[in-house]
Amino acid sequence: MPLIYCCIFLFILYALLITYFTLAWQAIPVFQPQPAAPLKLSVVVPARNEEEHIGALLKALQQQTHPASHTEIIVVDDESTDDTAAIIKSFTDVKYIRVQHQQQGPAYKKRALTAGIEAATSDHIVCTDADCIPGPEWLSSFSSCIQRYDPAFIAAPVRFSDDHSLLGIFQSLDFMILQGITGAAVHKGSLAMSNGANLAYSKKAFEAVDGFNGIDHIASGDDMLLMQKMKMKFPGRIQYLRSEASVTETEPMQNWRAFFNQRIRWASKATVYSDAKIKAVLLLVYLFNLSFVVLAVAAIINPAYAIWLAGCWIAKTIVEFPFMIAVSRFFHRTRLLKYFFLFQPLHILYTVLSGTFSQFGQYEWKGRRVR
Repeated sequence: MPLIYCCIFLFILYALLITYFTLAWQAIPVFQPQPAAPLKLSVVVPARNEEEHIGALLKALQQQTHPASHTEIIVVDDESTDDTAAIIKSFTDVKYIRVQHQQQGPAYKKRALTAGIEAATSDHIVCTDADCIPGPEWLSSFSSCIQRYDPAFIAAPVRFSDDHSLLGIFQSLDFMILQGITGAAVHKGSLAMSNGANLAYSKKAFEAVDGFNGIDHIASGDDMLLMQKMKMKFPGRIQYLRSEASVTETEPMQNWRAFFNQRIRWASKATVYSDAKIKAVLLLVYLFNLSFVVLAVAAIINPAYAIWLAGCWIAKTIVEFPFMIAVSRFFHRTRLLKYFFLFQPLHILYTVLSGTFSQFGQYEWKGRRVR
């Protein structure tokens, strides 16, 4: 019975956490832009071997309602070996920079971003990834948000564009959970969470926290770890931009190996957080999911535990479902909820595996083996 008591205790804590996130997400006001003179914005895009995507992104940036006269597009070529450079240079209104990494260490993307930020002529930096597609009102929503709130850092929503395969559906559901938690946590000011595919910050704020120095020993973290530094330096000036106009879309990983590499990379920064609260949340989520694995092993030895395993599976779904409904409505993905219950075992298993393997060994990212 000690195992059951432990599982119940973890479930209660997890249920309270998810309820907190549900209420926090529902409390986020939908941002309504107000007419105002446009700000000068510098869009910084790091790109490595993105010949399949970079052209579509640059066309989307050209189609923004935000005036081109107030938009600076900077693409930083991170040692691409394909036709990325040629495609970028075909856009005459794009500032092209190529970085050559003289330093050792895994912070390739951070060095590329730093080069772009240093070249920016605006104090307002907007970042996205080369495989993303923003809507036409994307930059205008950032401009309006900056003028209304004067934030040091803005986190904005991201969704996956392809959810027709089983892998795509699973990733869309999983990513919506992460995006919902991000919005809830940022709105409440409780955790530093964001995604590098869609964020903005002040160049002065970036310089005030000494950029990526101190977090450049890890490949990931150009978003959340930087946000953590800014949250400490500029309390109360972190904003979540909940607006349909601010959403960017990106493709999910095309195979399971790429998916696990991505999630291991994301999880690899867990031990680097200085905020005890986010460490506690990550530990709780990991232990709660690990309890399912332990129950499954126990059920093999003693079939009586199978009832408890099934009950926890159902209880977990019931607790999470209101949160998923609220978040999926914003992202227009409610049609995927019918798969939510069935994907629970896979979600539990990948959470445990990615959390475990992220702390050991290396992973592959953009054709590089990094830690």
